[in-house]
Amino acid sequence: MQHLPTLRQLQFFEALCRTGSFSRAAEACFVSQSTLSSGIKELEATLETTLVDRSAKGFALTQAGEAVRRKAEDLLADARELVRAASTTKPLLEGDYRFGLIPTIGPFLLPDAMPAIEKAFPALKLFLREDLTANLVELLRTEQLDTAVLALPVESEGLDCRVFAEDPFYLVCRKDHPLADREKVVTNELLGEPLMLLEDGHCLRDHALSACRLPERQAGGAFAATSLFTLVQMVKSGLGITLLPKLALDQGLAEGLAIVPIRDPDGSVPSRDLGLAWRRSERRAAEAEALAPVLSEAVSRD
Repeated sequence: MQHLPTLRQLQFFEALCRTGSFSRAAEACFVSQSTLSSGIKELEATLETTLVDRSAKGFALTQAGEAVRRKAEDLLADARELVRAASTTKPLLEGDYRFGLIPTIGPFLLPDAMPAIEKAFPALKLFLREDLTANLVELLRTEQLDTAVLALPVESEGLDCRVFAEDPFYLVCRKDHPLADREKVVTNELLGEPLMLLEDGHCLRDHALSACRLPERQAGGAFAATSLFTLVQMVKSGLGITLLPKLALDQGLAEGLAIVPIRDPDGSVPSRDLGLAWRRSERRAAEAEALAPVLSEAVSRD
Protein backbone atom coordinates (compact mmCIF):
# COMPACT_ATOMS: atom_id res chain seq x y z
CA MET A 1 0.00 0.00 0.00
CA GLN A 2 1.32 3.42 -0.95
CA HIS A 3 2.14 5.69 1.97
CA LEU A 4 0.38 9.07 1.95
CA PRO A 5 1.50 12.33 3.55
CA THR A 6 -0.33 13.38 6.68
CA LEU A 7 -2.25 16.63 7.04
CA ARG A 8 0.13 17.60 9.81
CA GLN A 9 3.12 17.28 7.47
CA LEU A 10 1.30 19.36 4.87
CA GLN A 11 0.48 21.98 7.52
CA PHE A 12 4.16 22.25 8.40
CA PHE A 13 5.12 22.61 4.74
CA GLU A 14 2.38 25.14 4.00
CA ALA A 15 3.40 27.23 7.01
CA LEU A 16 7.03 27.23 5.84
CA CYS A 17 6.00 28.40 2.37
CA ARG A 18 3.71 31.08 3.80
CA THR A 19 6.07 32.51 6.41
CA GLY A 20 9.35 32.05 4.54
CA SER A 21 11.17 30.93 7.67
CA PHE A 22 11.57 27.68 9.61
CA SER A 23 11.41 29.55 12.92
CA ARG A 24 8.30 31.56 12.03
CA ALA A 25 6.63 28.46 10.59
CA ALA A 26 7.30 26.59 13.83
CA GLU A 27 5.76 29.44 15.81
CA ALA A 28 2.71 29.47 13.55
CA CYS A 29 2.25 25.72 14.08
CA PHE A 30 2.97 25.90 17.84
CA VAL A 31 5.80 23.37 17.63
CA SER A 32 9.56 23.49 18.01
CA GLN A 33 11.70 24.20 14.98
CA SER A 34 13.21 20.73 15.13
CA THR A 35 9.73 19.15 15.13
CA LEU A 36 8.70 21.17 12.10
CA SER A 37 11.94 20.38 10.25
CA SER A 38 11.54 16.67 10.99
CA GLY A 39 7.95 16.75 9.75
CA ILE A 40 9.00 18.30 6.43
CA LYS A 41 11.81 15.73 6.03
CA GLU A 42 9.24 12.96 6.63
CA LEU A 43 7.04 14.53 3.95
CA GLU A 44 9.95 14.52 1.53
CA ALA A 45 10.65 10.88 2.33
CA THR A 46 7.01 9.95 1.76
CA LEU A 47 6.92 11.77 -1.59
CA GLU A 48 10.42 10.54 -2.47
CA THR A 49 11.53 13.97 -3.60
CA THR A 50 13.27 17.07 -2.23
CA LEU A 51 10.92 19.96 -1.59
CA VAL A 52 13.26 22.42 0.12
CA ASP A 53 16.73 23.47 -1.00
CA ARG A 54 18.52 23.82 2.32
CA SER A 55 21.80 24.88 0.71
CA ALA A 56 20.33 28.27 -0.14
CA LYS A 57 20.49 31.14 2.33
CA GLY A 58 17.40 30.67 4.48
CA PHE A 59 15.54 28.27 2.23
CA ALA A 60 14.24 27.94 -1.31
CA LEU A 61 11.65 25.63 -2.81
CA THR A 62 12.70 23.17 -5.46
CA GLN A 63 10.66 22.75 -8.62
CA ALA A 64 8.89 19.82 -6.96
CA GLY A 65 8.34 21.94 -3.86
CA GLU A 66 6.59 24.64 -5.89
CA ALA A 67 4.27 22.02 -7.40
CA VAL A 68 3.51 20.44 -4.03
CA ARG A 69 2.90 23.83 -2.40
CA ARG A 70 -0.24 24.55 -4.43
CA LYS A 71 -1.57 21.02 -3.98
CA ALA A 72 -0.93 21.18 -0.24
CA GLU A 73 -2.82 24.47 0.05
CA ASP A 74 -5.79 22.97 -1.81
CA LEU A 75 -5.81 19.80 0.30
CA LEU A 76 -5.65 21.75 3.55
CA ALA A 77 -8.42 24.10 2.42
CA ASP A 78 -10.59 21.10 1.53
CA ALA A 79 -9.88 19.59 4.95
CA ARG A 80 -10.96 22.80 6.67
CA GLU A 81 -14.11 22.86 4.55
CA LEU A 82 -14.80 19.26 5.59
CA VAL A 83 -14.58 20.24 9.25
CA ARG A 84 -16.94 23.17 8.73
CA ALA A 85 -19.41 21.04 6.79
CA ALA A 86 -19.51 18.48 9.60
CA SER A 87 -19.91 21.09 12.33
CA THR A 88 -23.37 21.82 13.70
CA THR A 89 -22.21 24.60 16.01
CA LYS A 90 -21.54 27.24 13.34
CA PRO A 91 -24.59 27.82 11.12
CA LEU A 92 -24.36 29.94 7.99
CA LEU A 93 -23.08 33.44 8.78
CA GLU A 94 -22.73 32.94 12.49
CA GLY A 95 -19.60 33.18 14.59
CA ASP A 96 -16.17 34.43 13.45
CA TYR A 97 -15.99 35.54 9.83
CA ARG A 98 -12.79 36.78 8.15
CA PHE A 99 -13.73 39.53 5.72
CA GLY A 100 -11.29 41.23 3.36
CA LEU A 101 -11.61 44.56 1.54
CA ILE A 102 -9.35 46.55 -0.76
CA PRO A 103 -8.41 50.11 0.36
CA THR A 104 -10.40 51.78 -2.43
CA ILE A 105 -13.61 50.11 -1.24
CA GLY A 106 -13.33 49.42 2.50
CA PRO A 107 -13.34 52.96 4.00
CA PHE A 108 -16.27 54.00 1.79
CA LEU A 109 -18.43 50.87 1.97
CA LEU A 110 -18.09 50.02 5.66
CA PRO A 111 -19.85 53.08 7.18
CA ASP A 112 -23.14 51.95 5.61
CA ALA A 113 -22.44 48.22 5.28
CA MET A 114 -21.41 47.45 8.86
CA PRO A 115 -24.72 48.51 10.50
CA ALA A 116 -26.65 46.66 7.78
CA ILE A 117 -24.61 43.47 8.25
CA GLU A 118 -24.97 43.64 12.03
CA LYS A 119 -28.73 44.01 11.67
CA ALA A 120 -29.08 41.21 9.11
CA PHE A 121 -26.67 38.80 10.83
CA PRO A 122 -26.57 39.63 14.55
CA ALA A 123 -24.68 36.43 15.43
CA LEU A 124 -21.85 37.21 12.99
CA LYS A 125 -18.52 38.54 14.28
CA LEU A 126 -16.54 40.18 11.48
CA PHE A 127 -12.75 40.27 11.47
CA LEU A 128 -11.73 42.83 8.85
CA ARG A 129 -8.56 42.75 6.75
CA GLU A 130 -7.70 45.60 4.39
CA ASP A 131 -5.05 44.84 1.77
CA LEU A 132 -4.24 45.02 -1.93
CA THR A 133 -6.09 42.74 -4.33
CA ALA A 134 -3.19 40.34 -4.94
CA ASN A 135 -2.66 39.80 -1.21
CA LEU A 136 -6.36 39.26 -0.51
CA VAL A 137 -6.57 36.74 -3.36
CA GLU A 138 -3.69 34.78 -1.84
CA LEU A 139 -5.36 34.85 1.58
CA LEU A 140 -8.58 33.56 0.03
CA ARG A 141 -6.75 30.78 -1.77
CA THR A 142 -5.10 29.62 1.45
CA GLU A 143 -8.35 29.89 3.44
CA GLN A 144 -7.02 32.65 5.69
CA LEU A 145 -10.01 34.74 4.61
CA ASP A 146 -13.59 33.59 4.16
CA THR A 147 -14.72 36.26 1.69
CA ALA A 148 -13.32 39.47 0.22
CA VAL A 149 -14.86 42.52 -1.41
CA LEU A 150 -12.89 43.28 -4.58
CA ALA A 151 -13.19 45.31 -7.75
CA LEU A 152 -13.84 42.81 -10.51
CA PRO A 153 -12.74 41.16 -12.70
CA VAL A 154 -10.10 39.22 -10.77
CA GLU A 155 -8.28 36.28 -12.27
CA SER A 156 -7.38 33.54 -9.82
CA GLU A 157 -7.73 29.81 -10.14
CA GLY A 158 -10.08 28.27 -7.60
CA LEU A 159 -12.01 31.44 -6.76
CA ASP A 160 -15.63 32.29 -7.52
CA CYS A 161 -17.04 35.83 -7.67
CA ARG A 162 -20.42 37.53 -7.52
CA VAL A 163 -21.03 41.15 -8.55
CA PHE A 164 -23.23 43.07 -6.11
CA ALA A 165 -22.97 46.65 -7.46
CA GLU A 166 -21.74 48.85 -10.29
CA ASP A 167 -19.58 51.81 -9.31
CA PRO A 168 -19.34 54.61 -11.93
CA PHE A 169 -16.26 56.81 -12.33
CA TYR A 170 -16.38 60.61 -12.21
CA LEU A 171 -13.91 63.27 -13.21
CA VAL A 172 -12.65 65.22 -10.18
CA CYS A 173 -10.78 68.50 -10.63
CA ARG A 174 -10.34 71.91 -9.08
CA LYS A 175 -13.24 74.33 -9.52
CA ASP A 176 -11.05 76.65 -11.60
CA HIS A 177 -10.23 73.88 -14.10
CA PRO A 178 -11.62 74.37 -17.66
CA LEU A 179 -13.66 71.15 -17.38
CA ALA A 180 -15.16 71.94 -13.98
CA ASP A 181 -18.36 73.57 -15.25
CA ARG A 182 -19.18 70.95 -17.86
CA GLU A 183 -22.39 68.91 -17.54
CA LYS A 184 -20.41 65.87 -18.66
CA VAL A 185 -17.02 65.02 -20.16
CA VAL A 186 -16.38 62.45 -22.88
CA THR A 187 -13.42 60.19 -22.16
CA ASN A 188 -11.47 61.16 -25.29
CA GLU A 189 -11.47 64.76 -24.04
CA LEU A 190 -9.25 63.63 -21.18
CA LEU A 191 -6.38 62.70 -23.51
CA GLY A 192 -3.41 64.93 -22.77
CA GLU A 193 -4.70 66.03 -19.37
CA PRO A 194 -2.32 65.51 -16.40
CA LEU A 195 -4.09 62.56 -14.75
CA MET A 196 -3.32 61.72 -11.11
CA LEU A 197 -3.87 58.06 -10.17
CA LEU A 198 -2.88 55.57 -7.50
CA GLU A 199 0.51 53.90 -7.81
CA ASP A 200 1.04 50.52 -9.45
CA GLY A 201 -0.37 47.66 -7.39
CA HIS A 202 -3.74 49.30 -6.79
CA CYS A 203 -6.35 47.79 -9.09
CA LEU A 204 -8.30 51.07 -9.20
CA ARG A 205 -5.53 52.51 -11.38
CA ASP A 206 -5.95 49.81 -14.01
CA HIS A 207 -9.74 49.81 -13.75
CA ALA A 208 -9.95 53.59 -14.20
CA LEU A 209 -7.67 53.59 -17.26
CA SER A 210 -9.46 50.61 -18.78
CA ALA A 211 -12.98 51.86 -18.09
CA CYS A 212 -12.19 55.26 -19.60
CA ARG A 213 -10.15 53.75 -22.45
CA LEU A 214 -7.08 55.80 -21.59
CA PRO A 215 -3.46 54.75 -22.24
CA GLU A 216 -1.07 53.92 -19.41
CA ARG A 217 1.10 56.88 -20.36
CA GLN A 218 -1.83 59.14 -19.38
CA ALA A 219 -1.11 58.51 -15.68
CA GLY A 220 0.79 61.23 -13.87
CA GLY A 221 4.41 60.25 -14.44
CA ALA A 222 6.45 60.48 -11.25
CA PHE A 223 3.41 61.52 -9.21
CA ALA A 224 1.24 58.74 -7.77
CA ALA A 225 -0.64 58.27 -4.52
CA THR A 226 -1.00 55.30 -2.17
CA SER A 227 -4.52 56.26 -1.06
CA LEU A 228 -7.53 58.08 -2.45
CA PHE A 229 -7.24 60.62 0.37
CA THR A 230 -3.72 61.57 -0.78
CA LEU A 231 -4.89 61.59 -4.39
CA VAL A 232 -7.53 64.19 -3.57
CA GLN A 233 -4.92 66.40 -1.90
CA MET A 234 -2.74 66.19 -5.01
CA VAL A 235 -5.65 67.41 -7.12
CA LYS A 236 -6.40 70.22 -4.66
CA SER A 237 -2.74 71.26 -4.96
CA GLY A 238 -3.19 71.74 -8.70
CA LEU A 239 -1.07 68.79 -9.88
CA GLY A 240 -3.79 67.56 -12.21
CA ILE A 241 -7.18 65.86 -12.42
CA THR A 242 -8.25 62.40 -11.28
CA LEU A 243 -10.93 59.75 -11.73
CA LEU A 244 -12.79 58.63 -8.61
CA PRO A 245 -15.55 56.06 -8.08
CA LYS A 246 -19.01 57.13 -6.94
CA LEU A 247 -18.70 54.98 -3.80
CA ALA A 248 -15.92 57.23 -2.50
CA LEU A 249 -17.59 60.44 -3.64
CA ASP A 250 -20.81 59.54 -1.79
CA GLN A 251 -18.79 59.60 1.43
CA GLY A 252 -17.66 63.18 0.76
CA LEU A 253 -14.11 62.37 -0.33
CA ALA A 254 -13.89 65.15 -2.94
CA GLU A 255 -15.48 67.93 -0.89
CA GLY A 256 -14.44 71.32 -2.25
CA LEU A 257 -13.64 69.98 -5.71
CA ALA A 258 -15.66 69.84 -8.93
CA ILE A 259 -17.27 66.46 -9.73
CA VAL A 260 -18.18 65.92 -13.38
CA PRO A 261 -19.94 62.87 -14.93
CA ILE A 262 -17.96 60.94 -17.56
CA ARG A 263 -19.29 59.25 -20.68
CA ASP A 264 -17.67 57.10 -23.34
CA PRO A 265 -18.06 58.26 -26.96
CA ASP A 266 -20.88 55.71 -27.35
CA GLY A 267 -22.72 57.23 -24.36
CA SER A 268 -21.96 54.43 -21.88
CA VAL A 269 -20.82 55.15 -18.32
CA PRO A 270 -17.27 54.06 -17.36
CA SER A 271 -17.46 52.03 -14.15
CA ARG A 272 -16.01 49.19 -12.10
CA ASP A 273 -17.88 46.18 -10.73
CA LEU A 274 -17.90 45.60 -6.97
CA GLY A 275 -18.06 41.95 -6.03
CA LEU A 276 -17.54 39.26 -3.45
CA ALA A 277 -14.82 36.67 -4.01
CA TRP A 278 -14.36 33.38 -2.19
CA ARG A 279 -12.58 30.07 -2.48
CA ARG A 280 -14.83 27.78 -4.47
CA SER A 281 -17.22 25.84 -2.21
CA GLU A 282 -20.98 25.45 -1.79
CA ARG A 283 -20.90 26.93 1.70
CA ARG A 284 -18.95 30.02 0.67
CA ALA A 285 -21.25 30.50 -2.32
CA ALA A 286 -24.29 30.41 -0.03
CA GLU A 287 -22.64 32.95 2.30
CA ALA A 288 -21.91 35.27 -0.63
CA GLU A 289 -25.49 35.00 -1.86
CA ALA A 290 -26.68 36.01 1.62
CA LEU A 291 -24.23 38.93 1.95
CA ALA A 292 -24.52 40.33 -1.57
CA PRO A 293 -27.99 41.96 -1.29
CA VAL A 294 -27.05 43.56 2.03
CA LEU A 295 -23.92 45.09 0.49
CA SER A 296 -25.82 46.10 -2.66
CA GLU A 297 -28.36 48.01 -0.56
CA ALA A 298 -25.54 49.72 1.38
CA VAL A 299 -23.95 50.92 -1.87
CA SER A 300 -27.25 52.23 -3.26
CA ARG A 301 -28.01 54.39 -0.22
CA ASP A 302 -27.67 58.12 -0.80
